[in-house]
Amino acid sequence: MGKTQDKRKNHKQYERKELARASEDVYDDAQNDKIEGRNPVMEALKSGRQIDKILVQQGERQGSIVPIISLAKSHKIVVQEVAKQKLDMISTTQNHQGVIAFAAMHEYVEVQDVLDKAVQKGEPPFVILANEITDPHNLGSILRTANAVGAHGVIIPKRRAVGLTAVVSKASAGAIEYVPVAKVTNIAQTIDTLKGQGIWIVGADAHANQEIYEANLTGAIGLVIGSEGKGMSRLTKEKCDFLVRIPMKGEIESLNASVAAAVMMYEVVRQKDKKIHKNA
Repeated sequence: MGKTQDKRKNHKQYERKELARASEDVYDDAQNDKIEGRNPVMEALKSGRQIDKILVQQGERQGSIVPIISLAKSHKIVVQEVAKQKLDMISTTQNHQGVIAFAAMHEYVEVQDVLDKAVQKGEPPFVILANEITDPHNLGSILRTANAVGAHGVIIPKRRAVGLTAVVSKASAGAIEYVPVAKVTNIAQTIDTLKGQGIWIVGADAHANQEIYEANLTGAIGLVIGSEGKGMSRLTKEKCDFLVRIPMKGEIESLNASVAAAVMMYEVVRQKDKKIHKNA
């Protein structure tokens, strides 16, 4: 009986852990346009609707779920296996049939579309790379500031980051309708692509040797903003041409991600405007 009780106890602990993990992700999932059930998800995929990710019940690898997963992966859509409890928790129909898809609230563009916008405006590219931003309010605020400073677009990763959810849309105060957002599989590879277009990649890092006001931020700029708490990933940091920090005079060591992004973006604008007036 002792071993049986231990197994039951361990199983209950496992279930609690799974539910805890599920609750951590709900900030994102609950705010997207949800598509529930196997047929609706399959039809959404066939129609070409832009989908951020698909959650599939753990162990479901038979029947109509197989072509759903196959088609999703062919479109490079993130497919994540989760416990049934999570699907039950976030389902609004209570008939998810082991699969829930999350459609973007706004269409994504390609990285080239962002660069083309700069060409159309006759300006050097000014691109924001939001590296693993998970708070939808932060991403929304970044989009709002990006529009205010005239940035040509924002690039976000497919994994470990919030997509264009309803909360992001609201926090952007309408900027989501004007700022092109590209969603990429690999930020590091995208940085290489931008470098190949003559864009200087500048990373915001609290431990950088150079302050933002000392750096030359004129010309074609790709500004990398790290995630809340963790900052930029090691590989992304290594890919940057140089790092800059925002001087902190008080006791607090860092700024909120969207606030830091705003400070950085407006310094880019200040330097570019100064250069234009000097050459006028």
